[in-house]
Amino acid sequence: MTDSKKEIDKNVPNFLIITGLSGSGMSSATNAFEDLGYFCVDNLPITLLSAFARLLVPNEEEVTAIEKAALVIDIRERHFLSDFNSELKKLAKKKLHPFVLFFEAQDEVLQRRFSETRRPHPADQGEGLLSAIRAEREAMQNVRQTADLIIDTSNETVHTLRRQLVNKFSQTESGTPLHVQIVSFGHKYGIPPQADLLFDVRHLPNPYFVPELKNLPGTSEKVKQFLQNEEEVLETNRRFADLLNYLLPLYKREGKSYLTIGIGCTGGRHRSVFLTESLGKMLEQKGFDVSIVHRDVVK
Repeated sequence: MTDSKKEIDKNVPNFLIITGLSGSGMSSATNAFEDLGYFCVDNLPITLLSAFARLLVPNEEEVTAIEKAALVIDIRERHFLSDFNSELKKLAKKKLHPFVLFFEAQDEVLQRRFSETRRPHPADQGEGLLSAIRAEREAMQNVRQTADLIIDTSNETVHTLRRQLVNKFSQTESGTPLHVQIVSFGHKYGIPPQADLLFDVRHLPNPYFVPELKNLPGTSEKVKQFLQNEEEVLETNRRFADLLNYLLPLYKREGKSYLTIGIGCTGGRHRSVFLTESLGKMLEQKGFDVSIVHRDVVK
């Protein structure tokens, strides 16, 4: 079965409305949908729903301005409760049927989340947090009944919720891609602050102390030949590769879209450059989207 066939069979909606109870995970869901390629708008005024939906309709040249969109509309929008059903009927007349995704959670879970973030509840009328949560739940019952899918996030973490949404709404079996950046650097110039994983290769034989190699970068054939002749270098490369082959699918499973790997030697010119190039090629062969940066090679 081809990838395109998988996409057709999966029948992923291209137009979603994300709604639900405040604190139930709508922001986390929006982040997941952005990584899935959806054009996302948070807190869209309900009166603009029909106007926005026109952007999803092919024009006379059969070109769609926006291929897929996810709109967050909830109780923060003051006309939401009164106008939601009527706006859906307007879309139906235009043969537009958005997939309504409704998020909710148990009262005690919502209480804890609002207490942790110290954010005011949008339905709070001065009678306390629990009262506001219950009032919103009651007010949202009619909206809940229109939902195509209801997700209770009481027992979900940010990661498990993301994984659930990726599995449900990704157009491919593999889900969102993982973009890997590998940065070679010199410890003497500081560790890259953006690095998620750090590998130190200062234990390896150093071409810096070979006069004819000292001023050459780790990408030069002479430096590569020198390092390839050292068993410690080859063994380190194999062990790093084994570790990354194990870890990266786990990061991807958790929904991570970007991962930065730092590989450092003393000056960032030889050993780290060589290992970065080698591991980058290996990951590309495994199908990962890889970019390489040699931060300190010219210093």
